[in-house]
Amino acid sequence: EVGEPFKEEKAVAKYLRFNCPTKSTNMMGHRVDYFIASKAVDCLLDSKWAKAKKGEEALFTTRESVVDYCNRLLKKQFFHRALKVMKMKPDKDTKKEKEKGKAESGKEEEKKSKKESGKDEKTKKEKEKEKKKDGEKEECKKDDTPGTPKKKETKRKFKLEPHEDQVFLDGNEVYVWIYDPVHFKTFAMGLVLVIAVIAATLFPLWPAEMRVGVYYLSVGAGCFVASILLLAVARCILFLIIWLITGGRHHFWFLPNLTADVGFIDSFRPLYTHEYKGPKADLKKEEKSESKKQQKYDSEEKSDSEKKEEEDGKTEATRNSGTDGSGGERHSDTDSDRREDDRSQHSSGNGNDFEMITKEELEQQTDEGDCEEEEEDTESGPSHGKS
Repeated sequence: EVGEPFKEEKAVAKYLRFNCPTKSTNMMGHRVDYFIASKAVDCLLDSKWAKAKKGEEALFTTRESVVDYCNRLLKKQFFHRALKVMKMKPDKDTKKEKEKGKAESGKEEEKKSKKESGKDEKTKKEKEKEKKKDGEKEECKKDDTPGTPKKKETKRKFKLEPHEDQVFLDGNEVYVWIYDPVHFKTFAMGLVLVIAVIAATLFPLWPAEMRVGVYYLSVGAGCFVASILLLAVARCILFLIIWLITGGRHHFWFLPNLTADVGFIDSFRPLYTHEYKGPKADLKKEEKSESKKQQKYDSEEKSDSEKKEEEDGKTEATRNSGTDGSGGERHSDTDSDRREDDRSQHSSGNGNDFEMITKEELEQQTDEGDCEEEEEDTESGPSHGKS
């Protein structure tokens, strides 16, 4: 015989009921809540009973101690063990699937017989391998490309049935709650609701000042609701007037979020929105699309030019590796080229200087040249005499 639960056991069960993650499902025609054993153990190990107090030992120290305590709660009928039973598909669906499979297999056999008559076995195997590889690549591309709709993962449905062996085990076992205490919040809200109903029924017995205040509050609330409804109608009328006058080019909304599914303050933000949907907007869209196309084309051209540069670099590297023996001759050629460049620079400098000289300077230079020649002749005369 199982006795009544103690206060501590009730407290632990209540903590588990409101803190352990639960899910709801149907069992034997009733809506029930269930939890998983491993999550319940983790929840109790994080509770206050797993921490030691002054002069007292902790109630839960290991997972085994939690399992033993949960076995006590199970025996006192706070919850019971259940078994997951996967739901089978109906017979109609299975028959349809079988018929489809047979039809597909027959078509495949006919195709194979036709191919075998025209081709050898070796070529077949090679082509099948290539097709498989191409199919795998295409599937990978489809999965990698953004925007492709992914296949929904179908969750297998199951139902719960009572288990024969009522034991608490640490794992993925399922346990259905029997203990269903009333939460404090639901109790408080129910109490407030009862008091409000009693107060409303006793409205004729209220003092005169309170009744007048409630009257003005009700009138103010009614006016507020009516003003919001009028605003919602007026904004639609304003939108239609502007849309008709501009021929559908200007879309002006006053308080666009007034009827949207947002908070009270956000329903009045922003004050208005304006959109222009004329020919200019279409031109801008076309320009944007053209600019995107040009960018793609430029990027493709750049990739082609980079490939060409890489090929040229490879050919130059091969040429340099082939002509390593004639390195000394090339150095000498480069030295001679540098000297010729220096000479050409000097000559170009002298030519510029000659162009800047005037006629008077040229005459003076010729006179000076004649004087120098006469002096040389006079000096050469006595030298000859002496000889």
